[in-house]
Amino acid sequence: MTTTTPDHADLSPADDDRPWSDPARPVEERVEALLARLTLEEKVAQLGSAWEDVEPAGPEVAPGTNLFGRVGDLDETARHGLGQLTRPYGTLPRPALEHARLLAERQRQIIAQSRFAIPAMAHDECLTGFTAYGATIYPTSLGMAATFDPALIRRVGAAIGADMAAAGVHQGLAPVVDVIRDYRWGRCEETYGEDPYLAGEMGEAYVLGLQSAGVYATLKHFAGYSASMGGRNHAPVGMGRRELTDVILPPFERAVAAGVGSVMNSYAEIDGEAPAASRRLLTGVLRDQWGFEGTVVSDYWSLPFLVNAHRVAADLSAAGALGLAAGLDVELPDQRGFGPALVEAVRRSEVTEADVDRAVRRVLRQKVALGLLDPDWSPEPPALRAGELELDKPVNRQLAHAVAQSSAVLLSNSDGLPLPSAGRIALIGPCADDVRTMFGCYSFPNHVLADRTTSATGWGRCRCALRSPPNCPTWTGCSSRAARSERRTGPALRRRWPRASRPT
Repeated sequence: MTTTTPDHADLSPADDDRPWSDPARPVEERVEALLARLTLEEKVAQLGSAWEDVEPAGPEVAPGTNLFGRVGDLDETARHGLGQLTRPYGTLPRPALEHARLLAERQRQIIAQSRFAIPAMAHDECLTGFTAYGATIYPTSLGMAATFDPALIRRVGAAIGADMAAAGVHQGLAPVVDVIRDYRWGRCEETYGEDPYLAGEMGEAYVLGLQSAGVYATLKHFAGYSASMGGRNHAPVGMGRRELTDVILPPFERAVAAGVGSVMNSYAEIDGEAPAASRRLLTGVLRDQWGFEGTVVSDYWSLPFLVNAHRVAADLSAAGALGLAAGLDVELPDQRGFGPALVEAVRRSEVTEADVDRAVRRVLRQKVALGLLDPDWSPEPPALRAGELELDKPVNRQLAHAVAQSSAVLLSNSDGLPLPSAGRIALIGPCADDVRTMFGCYSFPNHVLADRTTSATGWGRCRCALRSPPNCPTWTGCSSRAARSERRTGPALRRRWPRASRPT
């Protein structure tokens, strides 16, 4: 890794002239002191992100990675600093401590290239657990909702948040509080179901749990995403304001009232208006009506989509101006509309620097609150300093098992239960012998490993890549003799699978 440090020697402040790094000062005072020192380029840098691990020619870990590729290396993307690092754990299968070491190296580079040594926040997915190699996998959000137990889901959020905080991650991209309106929509399992009240209960519980560990939660997807026409992902939403207000918005409003740190826009336009460019939604509803004080982050590539999908912006510069003016604060997963294009938009008077300042304040507020600007902050994640990062603790597996058990719902009993003491039970259907169908689409095995022909450990497509230990249990795709034998016999799986993680 090479570090290109801009020539800031004549501009750098003296060590005793850094009020933003004084924890004893009020947050707003620290934010304003730092904001006043930043150039336009440095301000805009705080609104962008960088995805270092993405493989443009490799498996798609998010739809669009092959199409959009990478903006560049940190030498360039963090030349003036950086707002966020994208998915440092949830992109490639590496041992957890190796991810932590790489994250520390990248933070050091960002600090070295920033005139005021401002670290980046790191975000990752966490819908059914921390989306990291070998981390505990929890039931889907639909399963969590079926427990009807907010206290249990709050414990789940707290456990996930504790793992992310130990790994040096500051923001989690969950929960999804979209309310199902069409069962054909392919992302139903990411939600808490079709009832706005239940979605609000579970969403609030998850938010409070995750943020109790010092990790900002992110509400997704604001708003109306789950009501796309024909159940088609990204399709327009034909919904009136009454239905939007009565059905879709209540779970979001409840989580905002609970103090959620971040909100992510929806892709799907509502009545012809793209949420990423909707001042009515991102400012009028979210901030003016509800009093939201956190950050609004873009769903991945929302700003380019304003150009090539919604066609409401002529180019990335115009897209960045539209999003910023509407109330978008941070662009994920990289910096296409909120990079040099936004600097040019300001200079061409397409958007004001005051709009930039407004968003930067929100970003810096969170960095101050997280302690990133404190003098004793370390780029090394806590687990790296401790020399151990265990992402699949026995207590967390027990918690996942408790959620799985509580999520079982018996709709009717036609002499099926109790089971007889003798006899055999047949599991029939396409999901009977594929454990991954029991995991959510944002679990690491399904989200990252699904299309890989080889893993970082050399296990190939062997399904034992779903677990940290090198002992292969059994799954279709594994070529080991023991696995082939177990696929024939079956009971070996039940003997060797740890009870807390056993598929049910």
